[in-house]
Amino acid sequence: MTLSFHSILVGVDDSPDALFAFRTAIDIAKESQAKLTIVSVLESDTMNVYQALDKDYIHGERAALEKHLKDYVQTAKDAGIYHVQAVVGEGDPGKTIARDIIPALNPDLLVIGAKAQNGVAKYFGSQAAYMAQYAGISVFIARDPNSTPDPHPLHQKGD
Repeated sequence: MTLSFHSILVGVDDSPDALFAFRTAIDIAKESQAKLTIVSVLESDTMNVYQALDKDYIHGERAALEKHLKDYVQTAKDAGIYHVQAVVGEGDPGKTIARDIIPALNPDLLVIGAKAQNGVAKYFGSQAAYMAQYAGISVFIARDPNSTPDPHPLHQKGD
């Protein structure tokens, strides 16, 4: 059985697992000759109340994120993906991707990293699980084979 996808959505946040997910999504898109959409979510819960109320601050953060996503788009194009776009969401990453972005774009595969960058790492294990459960499409959760896994709390010595 050969899997083929027409539209792939990949979530990026610059964590090692997300970068591995991005490279994996490029490989799958090339193999399937699929459209690739790169998404990143501007998280309002990482802002303090003053930043969240400052429209200039939010606009500046969104503009910086959009500019950064252009690098991802160019990398995908350089790798031979010709139908590629970037999307910025706002809010909780798991909910925004599953509830808003997937229904709007209708991809048939979501590729995400297992863990997020340090600032949101405490949320992302649950984010990946949330997206896998509620995305409504196939989800590929990528883990960089070169990253060090976090110790499982049940496997701690001395307990």
